[in-house]
Formats: sequence, C-alpha cells, structure tokens
Amino acid sequence: MIYPWKHSRRYNAYAAYLKSLFGQRVQKISIHAGFSCPNRDGTLSAGGCSFCDNAAFNPSYCQPQKSIAQQIEEGIAFHRNRYRRANKYLAYFQAYSNTYADLDTLKRIYNQALENENIIGLIIGTRPDCIDEEKLDYFAHLAETKYVLIEYGIESCNDKTLQAINRGHNFEASVKALELTHKMGVRAGAHFIIGLPGETKETWLTWPKIISQLPIHTLKFHQLQIIKNTPMAMHYLKHPKDFHLFELQEYVQFMIEFIEDLHPNIMIERFAGEVPPRYLYVNDWNLIRNYQLLQMIERKLEELNTWQGKFYQE
Repeated sequence: MIYPWKHSRRYNAYAAYLKSLFGQRVQKISIHAGFSCPNRDGTLSAGGCSFCDNAAFNPSYCQPQKSIAQQIEEGIAFHRNRYRRANKYLAYFQAYSNTYADLDTLKRIYNQALENENIIGLIIGTRPDCIDEEKLDYFAHLAETKYVLIEYGIESCNDKTLQAINRGHNFEASVKALELTHKMGVRAGAHFIIGLPGETKETWLTWPKIISQLPIHTLKFHQLQIIKNTPMAMHYLKHPKDFHLFELQEYVQFMIEFIEDLHPNIMIERFAGEVPPRYLYVNDWNLIRNYQLLQMIERKLEELNTWQGKFYQE
C-alpha cells in the first residue's frame, strides 16, 4: 500500500521526513539556554508544572553554565560516537520556555547556535503563552534559509487538567499560538501527555479529532511518568486512584487506536518519553527503550493491517 506520506511505514514518521528533506540522517542536539517559565518565576505562579523536572530529560552535556557553542560541540561529539551516520544537526532548545525573553536576547542566543556550520536549523521548545507576532516574524525570517520548528507544550486539551497541573494557560491559548505560528509561515510541533490525573482513555481518544483540525506539523506523545520529588509524585502518593498508568501492551493498543483517527498529514516524532531510572518514582514498563516500544507499535500495526489515518474523516 502507498501511504499519503510516500514511505512504507504505517505512520507518518518525522524521522523519515527529515531524512527525505535533507538527504541524510539528521540528529538533534539538546541545548539548555538558561530560560525560565512564567509559571516558575512568579509571573503567573511558582513551582512550574506539577509533573516537571527538566533534569530528568537533559543529556549530561546540556547544562546552562556552559556556552551555547560548548554545548553544541559536546553534543556533536556525543552523537557522533553514538550515531555515526549523522553529519548534520538541529539545535534543540529543550529546557523550559525558550521564547520567554525579549527579542534581542532570543536573537543573540539563536544566532550563536547557527554560527556552527554543522547546525542546519532550530527546534525551539516553548509554551503557547510565550510567543507573539514579533518573535514569530524573526523565526519566519530565519526559516527562509534554515529549518525552524516551534514545539509547543500543550499537554492536554482539557482546561481543568491544565489548571490542576499548574500550566498557567488554557487550551485556547495553544490554539491561538498554533494558528498564529501557521499564519506567520513557521512550522509548529505539539507535545501531549497521556495519563494526566483526572483524565481517561475515553477522554484521550477524543483528542485525535481535535488535534487534526489544528495547523500542526509534528506530534510528540509522552506517557505520564511519575518523577521523584515533583508535586505530581506527591499527588500520586496521596491519591493513586486519580491516575491511569498504562501497562505496556495496553499503551501499544491505545496508541494504535489514537493514530487511526489522526490526520495522515501530521508527522509523529515520538510515541513515548524516556527517563533515567534514578528519576522514576514508579517503575516504568521495566525501563523499555523508545526504539523497542516503536518496534512493538509497528508490529501491531502490521498485525492488525491498520495505519495512521485509517479512520480519519474530514
């Protein structure tokens, strides 16, 4: 079968798109530029999102006391040893909200990253309430010669959930940010967490129709992982029945049902997150690696003879 995304995988894989776009494997280099968040520094609230500990997903070389140039050089060395086929890199500003500063500061930081000849573009993780037309105009100009994607942490389509986890914005803010980003001609990605307390599988299976109507290029999913010493861990300790923590096979089946209703043009970058064991409050699927989960999902798609968008309707 020929799928709309023109390759043989049964979902619209972002990795395949990048390889097609650049003609080779492209690797992301994570960078911590020292930004904060408005729900962390007291502007909206303090403490940040209840599930968050950035140290749990930052590579060892990714530290804000190091310069942008040093983090890139160490990141390239790390990935060249691990992924020998990668020769081009995207600078991934991952930690906290990477548009939460004035435009001059953003220009200084991102221009530093683009000074490295091996960096062919930027992926910028941020919040939907930390973007505006002026900043997007800058990113749009960068996108004329470099690959640029703004990755928004949306986490949930449910306003009650967003309030409970101390996001400090509602879902409508995410919709407006995505629409403005699209209007300005910049690619947009979205990040969602599956498993936040108070939500159910029935809730999450309504999301593909909602997401499919939004101008999103890429999607990243993260199963809820309970990270030590976070407010979420305290909530789990006191009220474990508020949570639906997926069993591994259950999550595989859920993801298949989810993407069957998802617009085929939306690329999927990741189906789950990975956290070092020392950060986990609850053992997570016997610490299965992401590539192993992906293999399980692809085998199940083949077994069921199904694919992303099979049941999608305009």
